[in-house]
Amino acid sequence: MTEQLKSSKTTNIILWIAQILLSAFFIMGAVMKFMPIEKISVMMPWTGQVPAIAVRLLGMIDLSGAAGLILPGLLQIKPKLTGWAAVGIILMMICAIIFHVSRGEGEVIGVNIFAMVLAGFVVWGRGASPLVNTK
Repeated sequence: MTEQLKSSKTTNIILWIAQILLSAFFIMGAVMKFMPIEKISVMMPWTGQVPAIAVRLLGMIDLSGAAGLILPGLLQIKPKLTGWAAVGIILMMICAIIFHVSRGEGEVIGVNIFAMVLAGFVVWGRGASPLVNTK
């Protein structure tokens, strides 16, 4: 039943929508992290409290995650990498949650949890995790 559901055209369309939404979210995050620190520290106060190079590096990681969600499937080159990019995003969101909670910013982790749920759906649908039987 699960294999039938994974291979259905509707599921594939929903997976692509999830990948595009998640990718857009991370592209937006990357663009913000490349703005001048003075501008983004208003929206993300932590950016003014860490070295600027760390903010830029996180922007590059966001951009890599966004590309990993879209490009392998779009170009049909190693499409299983899409699922692995989603695994990386889950790990990154776990780190972000720990970071925010440690700073007393627990009210902002809803976005991280939502991104984790979408990424988990992509992992399930694209079957890249070693926990998922991909045959």
